[in-house]
Amino acid sequence: MNRLRVQLILAFTLVVLVAVGAIAVLIVRTTDTQFRRYITNSGMEASGDGIQQLVAYYEEQGNWDGIGTLLEQAVFVSEPRGLPMPAPGLRPRREGGQLEAMLADAEGRVVYDSTGQAEGKKLEARDLQMALPIAYADGEVIGYLLLSLPSGMDRLGQLERQFIVRMRNILIAGAALAVVVGMAIGALVSRNLTAPLQRLAAAARAVAGGDLQQQVPVEGSAEMVDLAEAFNEMTSALEQSEQQRQNMVADAAHELRTPLSVVQGNLRAILDDVYPLDKAEISRVYDESRLLSRLVDDLRELALADAGQLRLHLRSTDLAPCIECTVENLAPVAEAEGVRLTADVRNDLPAVQADPDRVSQVLRNLLINALRHTPSGDSVTVTAVAVGGEVEIAVTDTGEGISSDDLPHIFERFWRGDPARLRTGGTGLGLSVARSLVEAQGGRIWAESEPGQGSVFRFTLPVARTPSG
Repeated sequence: MNRLRVQLILAFTLVVLVAVGAIAVLIVRTTDTQFRRYITNSGMEASGDGIQQLVAYYEEQGNWDGIGTLLEQAVFVSEPRGLPMPAPGLRPRREGGQLEAMLADAEGRVVYDSTGQAEGKKLEARDLQMALPIAYADGEVIGYLLLSLPSGMDRLGQLERQFIVRMRNILIAGAALAVVVGMAIGALVSRNLTAPLQRLAAAARAVAGGDLQQQVPVEGSAEMVDLAEAFNEMTSALEQSEQQRQNMVADAAHELRTPLSVVQGNLRAILDDVYPLDKAEISRVYDESRLLSRLVDDLRELALADAGQLRLHLRSTDLAPCIECTVENLAPVAEAEGVRLTADVRNDLPAVQADPDRVSQVLRNLLINALRHTPSGDSVTVTAVAVGGEVEIAVTDTGEGISSDDLPHIFERFWRGDPARLRTGGTGLGLSVARSLVEAQGGRIWAESEPGQGSVFRFTLPVARTPSG
């Protein structure tokens, strides 16, 4: 009973059963009532003398006022159909059942009702059709006489009752057939509705088992199409994420292995007296250990950013001193490389909503990357301008530039499209870390470059909101 398919079939069956049942009851009652009324009224007749009495009354009075006195003195009766009226006129009750009488004027408005319920009202069209017209000799209609059996009495014979029973049986059989058809249609529709869900459940179980390449057909209703597309997008994202994770693990292992091999090799050479135990050798081992430390720190930053756990202390920050301090700290490195490092920052820049330490870290990564790829004698410049609701910081170098094929990938982790990067001693994660930090602070980062014409790395930070009131 908890299966959706069974519930849908039961729901369809219930809807069909209620709808067909209500219609069948309405038809049975209406048919029974109208048929009985037809049979009853079809045999009502009034003698010619009776009609003439009514005509004579109207000619004498000029209207139907007071006709109730005449009609109340007579008792209309019903006789078996096909038998002649035993006496002319408005006759008293004999062996037939007492009838109800209703008289309406030429416009169909009731002027007399033996039950006292319809006086002053207009006859309905169906009653008007079954009424006996009261007319002058020239055919002018001056009124209508409607005779009917009292409620609870009928003139149905055996054939008429059999007809009504047959009608009921036909309606019951039709209702049963409609229920069966409804169940069949419900089973078919529920199967079409639940089949995509079953395929989706099977695919989800496969994904849980490690098969991230699962895709389900995009078909069915609009909701099922949305669900299938969302599932396929999810599995594609999971597969891509898993592939990135595997690549990152492999790349991290490779990057860690190289400095570790150097450290281990140098230490073994020192222990075996191949290299002398002097400051030069210790300095080389120390440099490799620093590279390991930077790589571990970068991996940790990326892991925190991916998990959404990167610690940020966002506040209103003045960029000018932050940029100047970072440039001053890297001035000795630039001087050692023979590169001119300058900053061109306006003092009237609006404050940004950012973490100043993380901004310095982003700027430091971009500057270190620029210094590595800028030849001696060239320059690296830092600028900052306000653009709309953001402040754009740019690091421009005059180095070898980046090819159009490599440019879309430079922020990817461990990207090694440019062989020159292999000679710079970087971890391959600096730009990836910079992107994660900028995006975590609500900014954007991108690069523009032409081979042989240098590169420009730009990133933005949102302007801090001014306190209201």
